[in-house]
Amino acid sequence: MLAARRLVHVINLQRMGFVSAYDVQMRYARYHLDELAGRQGAHGFNVILLVEHNPVYTVGLRDKSYSKEDEKELRSKGAEFVRTNRGGLITFHGPGQLVAYPILNLKHFNLGMRDYVCNLEKTMVDTCAHYGLNATITGDTGVWIQDRKIGAIGIHGSRYITTHGVSLNCNTDLDWFKHIVPCGIIGKDVTSLSRELNKDVSVNETIMFFLEAFQQRFGCEIDDSFLMQDQLGIVPTKENLEKVENLHHKIAHKAVETEV
Repeated sequence: MLAARRLVHVINLQRMGFVSAYDVQMRYARYHLDELAGRQGAHGFNVILLVEHNPVYTVGLRDKSYSKEDEKELRSKGAEFVRTNRGGLITFHGPGQLVAYPILNLKHFNLGMRDYVCNLEKTMVDTCAHYGLNATITGDTGVWIQDRKIGAIGIHGSRYITTHGVSLNCNTDLDWFKHIVPCGIIGKDVTSLSRELNKDVSVNETIMFFLEAFQQRFGCEIDDSFLMQDQLGIVPTKENLEKVENLHHKIAHKAVETEV
């Protein structure tokens, strides 16, 4: 059963608004929470949701500095503005950025929240290393190349069930960051894989490097069978998501039968 619990399914939601993707997150988090509550027939599934968001500024629980006027100003730039329950301060998500939301039961991985955050940061560091970039973790949150931030992190945990996650700039339009102080850190720049390598690096070509790094750091098995070969994703319709969830249920029942 341990092997089944360390299995992490990957679902690529492709291009999706922040609120819609959060609804999908909560669907998978609820499976875990229902199982922990002892609900009959409930099984949690460890998944990584991958997504490229429509332009959006999000703020975390600790960020009280953005007023309604600030929100209106940012919306006027053509982006959404969402207040969230994750940790961290303000950041931007948008096209060209690999966003990963691991919905995990950390007890399956013998991890506390601090080690979980560290593993996520190191996953982004390892992904950058695939491109020959020396990314590091510093006293400031996120992942850095010298004084340029390339990866952000903001998570939420409830009863060891995680939501939210990380974002890695691939070929993001970095001008979006000029309207904010990313993560509340003054005097630092933001960068991307494309800027550092002086060539275009897409989200799709980065996905497999990220998943390989995640698998190594978390000691898990990645199941990418839900990733289409042509687009590395599924069209996030209600019908397709229900098909994925039905497959999850079949896997869970098979694992239980094997354990018995």
